[in-house]
This record gives sequence, C-alpha cells and structure tokens, in this order.
Amino acid sequence: MPASISVMVSPPRSLFVGVTGASGAPYALRLVEKLAAADRRIDLCISDVGLDVVAYELGLDAGGREGITEAFLARADATGVTTVHRPGDLGASCSSGSAFPDAAVICPCSLSTAAEIAVGSARTLIHRAASVALKERRPLVVLPREMPLSSIHLRRLLELSEAGAVVLPPMPAFYTRPQSVGDMVDFVVGKTLSLLGIEQDLYTAWGGGSG
Repeated sequence: MPASISVMVSPPRSLFVGVTGASGAPYALRLVEKLAAADRRIDLCISDVGLDVVAYELGLDAGGREGITEAFLARADATGVTTVHRPGDLGASCSSGSAFPDAAVICPCSLSTAAEIAVGSARTLIHRAASVALKERRPLVVLPREMPLSSIHLRRLLELSEAGAVVLPPMPAFYTRPQSVGDMVDFVVGKTLSLLGIEQDLYTAWGGGSG
C-alpha cells in the first residue's frame, strides 16, 4: 500500500527548501519570497548545479556560492527567516528526524534528484532532507522539471508518490488567463502553497465555466 502524508493540524511553520539544477529558478525565488512574507522559517539548500542555474536564470551578477545565495535571498526579501546550508552539510540540524522542519519542498526538482530520493540516497543534504521527510511522514512536495519524461523518470516519480510525496509538475494552467510569465510562475507557486495548507493569493481557484 502507498504511504500517506501525515495530516497536519496546522500549516507548516518551518520548511526545508531544496533547489536543484533543473530549470525553474523563478519558481524557487517566488516560493521563498512568499514563505518569507508568510513568516515561515526556511532551511535553504541550493545544489552546486542549482547555484549555476539560479545565477543564470535570475541574472544574479554575484560571484561564488555566498554571493549568489545572498543575492537570491535579498531579491526574495527572505534573509531574516532563512538558514542557508551547503549541499555537503549532512550534519545540518535539518538532516535529523528529531529536528526536521514541518515540511519539505524540492523546487525545482531535477529528475536525477528525484531518482536519488526514490532509491533512498543521501549523497547530499537535499537527498537526505527528502528522505527524512518521507520516513518521518512529513509533507514532501517535489516539483520535477524535465520534458519529455522517459519511462525511467516516470517510474521514479511513481515511487516517490507511493512513498508519500506529492509530485507537482510545474505545469501552468491557462484558465486563469495569464498575462505574463510571472502570472504562470504564480500559479505553480500558489498551488504549492495550497498543498501545504498555506494561504495564498497568487491565483484564483477554478470556479466553473460560463457555459
């Protein structure tokens, strides 16, 4: 039987956010921005490849890991509520089940990361945090970004779903009649927040057609 995510009595007050090397840095930025605005505590880990993607896709003209991360958090206005971890820091508090945040989000999630999580790997802090979320039955939301998907990808994503994760491919809807890329990013981030039980005003839920 597939595992189930524990039902939270209240929305998460603390979250682990992992950012991998898949395309989709604007999703990560907007998510962290909205979590910070909602006064959530964030444990942030950006993978080595993710760091390059974040710098390129967001146009962050800063050198090195610390510079790029600082620029990312400054743009998200999230410096004061965020603890930053390096991907190799497997001794971080968020790698322990007894000190793990209330929920975890991998945004965006590369398919190689999804595969590592599905087989129980703990090569990096992102892998370990996702593994802890699953074993502790904490909400885990992964936003896989790749196209097309091979049978291997689909099997790994099915395994994650069966283990209790929510697989949320960042697929913008058009019933909201988006007028910009930002609108499409907001739809995906809004769906993510809703799944976590966090109030959001980034999109309006479908209310039925006009006939």
